Amino acid sequence: MGLTSKLAILRHPPRHDLLLLLRRNPSLLRLPLFTVPQLQAWSSLSSSSYTTTSISFHNSNSSSSSIKGGSRIKAFSESASSTMVKAIRVHEPGGPEVLKWEDVEVGEPKEGEIKVKNKAVGLNFIDIYFRKGVYKAASLPFTPGMEAAGVVIAVGPGLTGREVGDLVAYAGNPMGAYAEEQILPADKVVPVPTSIDPIIAASIMLKGMTTQVLVRRCFKVEPGHTVLVHAAAGGVGSLLCQWANALGATVIGAVSTKEKAAQAKDDGCQHVIIYKDADFVTRVNEITSGKGVEVVYDSVGKDTFEGSLACLKPRGYMVNFGQSSGMPDPVPLSALAAKSLFLTRPAMMQYTSTRDELLETAGEVFANVASGVLRVRVNHTYPLSQAAQAHSDLESRKTSGSVVLIPDAVNL
Repeated sequence: MGLTSKLAILRHPPRHDLLLLLRRNPSLLRLPLFTVPQLQAWSSLSSSSYTTTSISFHNSNSSSSSIKGGSRIKAFSESASSTMVKAIRVHEPGGPEVLKWEDVEVGEPKEGEIKVKNKAVGLNFIDIYFRKGVYKAASLPFTPGMEAAGVVIAVGPGLTGREVGDLVAYAGNPMGAYAEEQILPADKVVPVPTSIDPIIAASIMLKGMTTQVLVRRCFKVEPGHTVLVHAAAGGVGSLLCQWANALGATVIGAVSTKEKAAQAKDDGCQHVIIYKDADFVTRVNEITSGKGVEVVYDSVGKDTFEGSLACLKPRGYMVNFGQSSGMPDPVPLSALAAKSLFLTRPAMMQYTSTRDELLETAGEVFANVASGVLRVRVNHTYPLSQAAQAHSDLESRKTSGSVVLIPDAVNL
């Protein structure tokens, strides 16, 4: 049997009247829209925030409820003030199996923020580092992911320069891209040119801006340089080879399989080394006639670090930007002093910390994609709900190029 009650919301709603209504109509406690604490909090709100209206509660076998009156009542409605969406959550560090597909609540953007409905999410090794606990998340549980492209669906109060419907992308902080929707600081997103597909944008932001930092700012690659790129067929590696080749460098790429060697060749490597077929230090010495290379870009870490130092010419640059095989052992200064080497461990976010730096870096990446200097290889896509499988494949070196996660409800 259904129950229908009317409740007048006055400018000064008496708290005891709300509680009396609940006592007389206990069925209201089963309504999905309100809880007792919410109604109590409601009665204590200032009169300046809300107008007189009415709410019609209807409780039947279907537990339906409806709202009548002014739109400002949405502050009391969980369905109006927040949205439940699907996201990947990590409750404890571990293997791919700790990635859980769950419901999460997304609120409304505050001042300086926007809400974005993600169309594509980039998968990066940094996501694996956070999942495993190599890098520590601020709290548990957390939603991983540091790269995505999507459409603005809400804009915070007073914000200009962003509009609902804009296609935007971001890379870096805040973490949380493995979600159907997310709240982002407006100054951390960049507009995506209409010529760039959302999948391309999501795959190129973090990797592309990392590549720009590596070849233009950590070490400025110039014509005549010889560079060694480890994991040359990976997401960043592929872009590194293409960009360094376009800048006039001789590129030596190191990969794990013949299939990846073919891709590295196609990406501009004049020389390709397959790890299992040859010692990369010996081959680099042969290729350079014992002179060594100006710079090594090493994202592998522990397995290649010492050999990478050995490949450098005097005053060469060792640029380590990842550790897929584990953290490298500590390096004594004497290991660098022998050839006056430079060693750096860059983080892309440190090079895009200002708005101007972010726009300049992303702009150069998008321009190189548009001009054809960079061909983005999105070789693998997975539904976002299958992020665990994507992580497993990336860790086991079953992937090449970029890997993109597509929110399950998105039709591109």
